[in-house]
Amino acid sequence: MTPRPVLNRSLLALAGLVLLGGGLLILFAGLDIYRRHDLLLPAGWPLTTPDDLLLGSADRARWSGQGWWWWPAVIAALALAALLALWWLLAQLRRRHPGALPLGGTPPQEGVELRDRALSDAIAAEAGALPGVEHAAVRITGRPAHPRTRVGLALTPQGAPGAALDALYEGPLRTARRSTGSIQMPTEVRLRVSHHKPHRAQ
Repeated sequence: MTPRPVLNRSLLALAGLVLLGGGLLILFAGLDIYRRHDLLLPAGWPLTTPDDLLLGSADRARWSGQGWWWWPAVIAALALAALLALWWLLAQLRRRHPGALPLGGTPPQEGVELRDRALSDAIAAEAGALPGVEHAAVRITGRPAHPRTRVGLALTPQGAPGAALDALYEGPLRTARRSTGSIQMPTEVRLRVSHHKPHRAQ
């Protein structure tokens, strides 16, 4: 898993936990669950009854007495958090794959284009049929004018990494470059060896 999906899932999990905790806190107080079920709460626990406020008069007076810098600092921190959340949202909406690739160069000849998924499937099918390769997974990233290819090859136990890379370069990748007219198509290849369970002799 790449670092970006890990970061996204971590941020979503953290935001979900915070929202869930706050929602349950408000729900329990609003329904007066603590009093109904005689639950003992720690000292200073917020929102214990429907009439409670998140910040009482004493709390507001205490925070207001921190000095002139306190509320500007709080507002600046909240504004920064809002900007970071907006930046993260826009980063998720930004496309990380080209969508369509021109055939035969840029601009495309007579408007003919090839979907990046179709190209990745074609490369994967051709790469999966190479000698010594058991399975291949391909993903096209980048921009239409500068596509990048990520290839994952699962080699058989007898497969030779060097031979597989040469066959991949001379076969599927050369075909892809010729089809799209992309002289430069940077490629990242990850190799692993498939482990087969030993066969039992009868």
